[in-house]
Amino acid sequence: MDPSGELVPLAPPMRLRNTLARFWPFLRPYPVQLALIGLSVIAAPALSTVTTWLFKVMIDDVIVPGSLREFWPVAAGFTVLAVVGGVVTFTEHYLTVWAGERFSLAIRSKLFEHLHDLPPDFLERRSLGDTASRVNGDIDVIESLLAQLCQALNHILLVCFFGVAIFILDWRLALASLIAFPCVVLLSRRFSKLVQVASREKSRRVGAVGSITEESLANAALVRAYGRGQIEHAKFVSQNWAGFEAHMASTRLQALFGPVTGLVQLTGTLLVFGLAVWEVGNGRITIGGLLAFIAYLGRMTFPIQEAGELVNSIFSANASAERVCELLDKQSSVQECANPTALSRATGAIRWHDVSFSYPSSGRRALANISFAVAPGERLAIVGASGAGKTTITKLLLRFYDPDHGSITIDGIDLRSLTFADLYRNISVVLQETLMFDGTIKENISWGKLDATAHEVELAARAADAHDFISESPNGYDTRVGQRGRLLSGGQRQRIAIARALIRDAPILILDEPTTGLDAETARRILTPMRRLMDGKAVITISHNLATVAAADKILFLHDGTLVGTGTHGHLMANSDHYAALYETHQESSPRSVDSG
Repeated sequence: MDPSGELVPLAPPMRLRNTLARFWPFLRPYPVQLALIGLSVIAAPALSTVTTWLFKVMIDDVIVPGSLREFWPVAAGFTVLAVVGGVVTFTEHYLTVWAGERFSLAIRSKLFEHLHDLPPDFLERRSLGDTASRVNGDIDVIESLLAQLCQALNHILLVCFFGVAIFILDWRLALASLIAFPCVVLLSRRFSKLVQVASREKSRRVGAVGSITEESLANAALVRAYGRGQIEHAKFVSQNWAGFEAHMASTRLQALFGPVTGLVQLTGTLLVFGLAVWEVGNGRITIGGLLAFIAYLGRMTFPIQEAGELVNSIFSANASAERVCELLDKQSSVQECANPTALSRATGAIRWHDVSFSYPSSGRRALANISFAVAPGERLAIVGASGAGKTTITKLLLRFYDPDHGSITIDGIDLRSLTFADLYRNISVVLQETLMFDGTIKENISWGKLDATAHEVELAARAADAHDFISESPNGYDTRVGQRGRLLSGGQRQRIAIARALIRDAPILILDEPTTGLDAETARRILTPMRRLMDGKAVITISHNLATVAAADKILFLHDGTLVGTGTHGHLMANSDHYAALYETHQESSPRSVDSG
């Protein structure tokens, strides 16, 4: 394995104008605030231009002639401009930050919602560390884009206003001062392209570091048990060092830009000063005009240089925007119906008609021409070896995917005609992988029914044979389970997951490997009280262990995505050699069979 770890692929590049067009809808709801920001951005450089011009008036009309009478109106002008300028500066800064925060909040909320709309397999195929980096770090960078654009526009307008002013003062000096300008523009374009490439690499390295951190810490026990700590540390250090180098490459370019452009501008300034001596001597410009000209020229240097650096920052933010847009552009093949059919509480009648399905990432069919029905209150078991397609049935029932061919109905209504809310309200599920949130035991059980009372939570826990170990925990039902339930054993997590499904009291109950991680005796204690709570519900139990489903009303036997047998346990034992052989294998590997009911 490469000690540096696998790099996160680069996101597709986007032009800046396409990025702005893409994110404009997130700012569109705030027209008043944007208008005020726009006016402030224009007003600030205009006020600065007028203030500097008043400096010329003060020299030529007040100080040189020594006229105290002319001092007061000029002083009043300075005061008014200072007050108005303060209001404009405050308005621009406050509203820019406000709009930027709302902007990032809207993008982050949209991206978070969008990720949950994608099939779970999408996130399973990606690095969660890199995805989290995009949701948090990259959007933080994008948030600065609005402020940077306002600053860049402010600097551009300042240069334009000051440029008009210096041409009015002395067009010869103005032309001389512009000699360095094309050089600065060309340097800015060149540096911007280099910074954009470096910024993309820096963002990619940040994602890779997050990926390695999340994966390594999530598997800390495995890393320690196999003595791979040094290797994981080497991967981590390698990616961090690569990230450091990418960051420094970007920093070098941005730091070099200022001195290089400063040297070019200094050359132009010295040329202007030499010509200024000639212009004053010939009476083409006053002392006040020359001082104002120098003030304008001196203050133009910063915005020109800063505008170039801001362009670099904007392209850096654009690199982060590319990574966010890549996720937003991922579309789910499963869409909610525009004109859905309402379903309050289903009876639990499920029918599959000639369903075939292949995963988007694989050309091989996971299911082929599957047809079966589940009556209300019926207990159906779906069995087969690993990879037979059992869990795929769960994913299709939950509309993580839609069938390529055929239909699935509940109470005669195609799943594609239901809203997601109506579908999920009628289904309780215990997934093969026991998933839990970092909260209390009570919170994890009541996650299946948010308004559940403490009594309902306890009843569900008792039914799942979880009450005893919960009562013995330090804080009872208020005991925290840790991230992903790591403070509990596998069996304890499974029993809480079963309690979470039971408390939902939905007419359809899906149990995907419900006894995973449990010994035979614990499984027996769980499945016995579950039998009472299954009354009146359509129950689909999915298992590779035939010994746990022998008492089901009907069993479907899958092999390589194909339905090869249907019937009761006795019927399949008598008529399916594959089923009988698989059953005997599980009997030999398990000393005590478990009656599932």
